[in-house]
Amino acid sequence: MSKTTVKTRQSVDVKSVDKLVKVLGNFDGNLQFICRELGVACYVEGMKIRVEGESDNVSVAVRALETMVKLAQTEDEIDEGRTAYCIELAKEHKEEEVERLSAGTVAVTAMGKPIKCKTVGQQAYVDAIRKNTVVFGVGPAGTGKTYLAVCMAVSALKSKQVEKIILTRPAVEAGEKLGFLPGDLQEKVDPYLRPLYDALQEMLGLETYAKLMERGAIEVAPLAYMRGRTLSGAYVILDEAQNTTREQMKMFLTRMGEGSKVIVTGDVTQIDLDGKQSGLVHATEILDGVEGIAVCKLTAKDVVRHPLVMRIIHAYEKADAQNKGE
Repeated sequence: MSKTTVKTRQSVDVKSVDKLVKVLGNFDGNLQFICRELGVACYVEGMKIRVEGESDNVSVAVRALETMVKLAQTEDEIDEGRTAYCIELAKEHKEEEVERLSAGTVAVTAMGKPIKCKTVGQQAYVDAIRKNTVVFGVGPAGTGKTYLAVCMAVSALKSKQVEKIILTRPAVEAGEKLGFLPGDLQEKVDPYLRPLYDALQEMLGLETYAKLMERGAIEVAPLAYMRGRTLSGAYVILDEAQNTTREQMKMFLTRMGEGSKVIVTGDVTQIDLDGKQSGLVHATEILDGVEGIAVCKLTAKDVVRHPLVMRIIHAYEKADAQNKGE
C-alpha cells in the first residue's frame, strides 16, 4: 500500500519591506534555494511568503524562513550560505538557537568590513576565546576556526592586549622535514601558512602587515622551532594541529608565558600521522574541563563557505558512519 502524501500550505509574515528584501536575497535567490532544497513552492504575497508542498517539508521551510526573518533584524545581508544554515537548524528543530547570535562584530577588516559570527557554533567559539587562555577550535574546513582566531589576534594586537602575534603549524604533515625545500626558513614555511597570511593581510592591509612583519610584531615559524622558547605577551595560533604528535602538542602548550593567549585549530578528519595518535585528539580528551581551557567543536552546520561544502562534509560523515558499522 503506497504512502499517502499530505499536501499543505503555510505563510510566514515578514512584516517589513527591509526584512523581506534580505530574506528573499538577490533576484529571490534565497527563496529559490529553499524551494530546491526542500521540494516546496514559495510565493510572495505582500509582506507574506506562502509555502506549499508536503507537510513535513513545508514545516521545515516555514521554520527556516522564520529564522531568516530573525536574522534580518541584525544582518546586513542573508546569502545562500546563511539560508542553508537556517534550513539545517530548522531540520534539527534548533531554530531558536539563532537568537544566541550576537549582533556585535568580532573585528573590522582593513577595508572597513565588519566581521561577524555567522553560526551559533562560531559565536560559542569566539565567546570561548574571549573568556579563556587556551582554546581548541576543532572542526571541518570552512567553519572559520582559523580565520576567526586571526581576527581575534589582530583585535588583541591593535588594542595592545598583546605585543605580538605568533603563527605556527606542523610544516609538512607531521614530520616537519623542511630541508629539501629551497630558500631560507621564511620561504620554506610560507606555502604552509598561506591561509594565515591571507587572513592577516585582509585584516591589516598589505602595508601595515608588512611593517608589523618587519618589526617582529608578527612572527611565523614551524612548530619544531617553538622548542625551548617561552612565549610571553603573545597571541599564539597553532594551525593544522591534528598533525601534531602527543609530544609536540605537550611541548607547544608548555611554551606559554605570562600575558599570552593560545588558540589551537585543527580538523580531526584530516590526520596524516601514519598510525600515531594525534596530539590534538589527545589534548582535547585530557584537557577538556580544565579551568582556563575551552574545547569548541564546530560541525558541518557551521560551514560558511559554499553550501555545497556542507553537503560534501555530510556525505563523507555518512560514508564514515557506514564503514564503521560494517
